Amino acid sequence: MDRRERAVSTVHFALATVFLVAATFAGGQALAQQGPIKPYKDDLFSRFRVLESADGGAYEVIDYQELRDINERDQEPERRVKSTYVSTAVRRVQENEMLQIGGRAIEVARVGKPRDAAFTVIFVHGRGGDRRLGVNDYSFGGNFNRLKNLAVRNGGTYYAPSVVSFDASGTAEIALLIRHAFEQSRGRPVLLACASMGGMICSGIARDREAVHYLSGMAVIGGPPDAGFLTTPAAKRRMPIYLSQGSADSVYPVEGQAAVYRKLRAAGYPVRLTVFNTGGHGTPIRMTDWRKLLNFLLTAD
Repeated sequence: MDRRERAVSTVHFALATVFLVAATFAGGQALAQQGPIKPYKDDLFSRFRVLESADGGAYEVIDYQELRDINERDQEPERRVKSTYVSTAVRRVQENEMLQIGGRAIEVARVGKPRDAAFTVIFVHGRGGDRRLGVNDYSFGGNFNRLKNLAVRNGGTYYAPSVVSFDASGTAEIALLIRHAFEQSRGRPVLLACASMGGMICSGIARDREAVHYLSGMAVIGGPPDAGFLTTPAAKRRMPIYLSQGSADSVYPVEGQAAVYRKLRAAGYPVRLTVFNTGGHGTPIRMTDWRKLLNFLLTAD
């Protein structure tokens, strides 16, 4: 986790070498991309400085500081964020459900209306998690509470399923949930976000020709790189992808995700990569700007 990660003073120069681009240092803050998702607590979640930017903003290095972004943000570091970061009124439209789809029982937490959503977000947790992680209001700096509020306040629905395995069986269950969400919303956008080992589910879905038919965008948050993504049915549909990684991630080093980003950019693919300077494996779950992510996936060509 982040508290065990340590800053590396040369990270900007190393990343600049990896990308072989002339990164532009920006003194401003990271602002959420314009789009259909309206601001919500942007002054708290979208205020971080952009240390490096390239490719018209598609690649960014964001200022992350453990002292500020964990110790000063949390009432109890890594356990409970300060109350100003959350609004628990959204719990009024939160339900735990056991969906019976395609002969399988899929355990989910749903936030928002069950039908006619303007858009749907599905979050896949990593190893050791379940549906409770994706709806925890106070962990990870309140970032899931913000996601829940962004979804509901903009007419969307959010699903946090329990994934029992990160293999073909788990992928098949998420494929069923994607189609269910698509049908329940009458064909409106469905977005899939996968964290950590959950990124294996995103890789599996990208190769499922039927599943990607119902999917509008994908995000991999601190997950494994998918070097073969350009050969997948998802890529053939030019489904936008958002990548988010800590520069000091010891589980999935940033260089692998950077290589995927470069390959996609070279092919003219709709992709973004956000790197959190000195951040560890858990940093992107805490720090990813969900409004920026959702607006990119909903508007990218």
